Amino acid sequence: MSGTVTGNVFKSSGVIEATSASLNWSSAVITASTLTASAGNGYFINTSSNACTVTLPASPAIGDQIVFADYARTWATYNLIIDSNGNNFQGESDLYTVDYDTAGQSLNIVYSDATKGWLPVSDDAVASAGIAPVTQKAIFAFGDNGSPSGISNIVSSSGVVASDVSAVGTARSGLMAVSYNYDKVVMMYGENGSGYASISNLISNSGVVAADTTSIAGTARSYGAGVSYGSSGLGLIAFGYGGSNTNVKNLINSSGTVSADVTGVGTARRGLGATKYGTGLALFAFGQVSGTVNTRNLVSTSGVIASDVSGVGTARAGVEAAGYDGDKGLFCYGGQTSTRNKVSNTGVVNSDQSGAGTARTDTAASEYGGDKAIFGFGYSNQYLGVTNLVNTGGVIGSDVSAVGTARKNPGAAGFSFSA
Repeated sequence: MSGTVTGNVFKSSGVIEATSASLNWSSAVITASTLTASAGNGYFINTSSNACTVTLPASPAIGDQIVFADYARTWATYNLIIDSNGNNFQGESDLYTVDYDTAGQSLNIVYSDATKGWLPVSDDAVASAGIAPVTQKAIFAFGDNGSPSGISNIVSSSGVVASDVSAVGTARSGLMAVSYNYDKVVMMYGENGSGYASISNLISNSGVVAADTTSIAGTARSYGAGVSYGSSGLGLIAFGYGGSNTNVKNLINSSGTVSADVTGVGTARRGLGATKYGTGLALFAFGQVSGTVNTRNLVSTSGVIASDVSGVGTARAGVEAAGYDGDKGLFCYGGQTSTRNKVSNTGVVNSDQSGAGTARTDTAASEYGGDKAIFGFGYSNQYLGVTNLVNTGGVIGSDVSAVGTARKNPGAAGFSFSA
């Protein structure tokens, strides 16, 4: 044979073996908890729901090659585990545990010989998952001004709150709101004056509130919190009160569909807030059990809520939160205070700082303008319509005079990629 052979390695038998340039990639994404791998293949491993244990060939030949890729960037949550099936892996026997736990990682292994066994020729991690599009506008909707309301107010990309838009959908308060698909919003549940409503309303990327979707999945309740997570335009709501405190969660997919209840983690409570931080991460904090708490619960990039962590800051309920500066968050108000607590891009909740604007409870908050936030409405011995803008440094501005109907417990979330 003459010429140059590329994209291949030679096995000891003299057979040319495909490498990463010409592997046979499995067309099926692997979601199971186990996989028996074959030489010469590449596999996309999706560990969104569980770890995956891969069994390597029992009788490999020198030059056998296999590649694995983190399909959903979730190996940091649920690992890829290698069972070398009686052969060595990097010179160690298969009695050793071999796992890979970096999000976005890919693993390319080649069999060398009986001494060293399988060797990674690369185990690279993608440094960045990419930057999601930024949300430019926000909307406040529904709420209580002495009775449940369905009105809404759109917030421009410069933080200007528009006047009331007439109600669409069942009037209610204490509902939960979250962005989905990055540029749309779903608002769900809440109290309608006669009970807890199993209703959602989708809000388009132009801010139009759709009619009720009835009999949605999950426990109807109020005073929980919603937050976006991950890298695929997903959201979740969790906690709340439906006759008693709960810690269930409901996932929101990129079409705005609400999932059935998922058993929660952490102390059942209501009146808490939630914010994004870092890249695809989130946290819930504060709230009320029988008394107020400052407990927090971290959320992974796959929407898993972690168990309770002792909080920092004054325990309070009726608090709200929003992200700012792209990777940080801010909790503010609650318990008739203007106290605020910043959240770092690593999920650290900082100690109390003096806030700005009218001390109040039962407000709402959202990101807007790509890297800023707005808190609005609430209650302080009267219904309020004031808003407070948050700049990219997490500084809360003074009150902006009310536009729109003063009320408490509206929902708020960001929408639209267009300024």
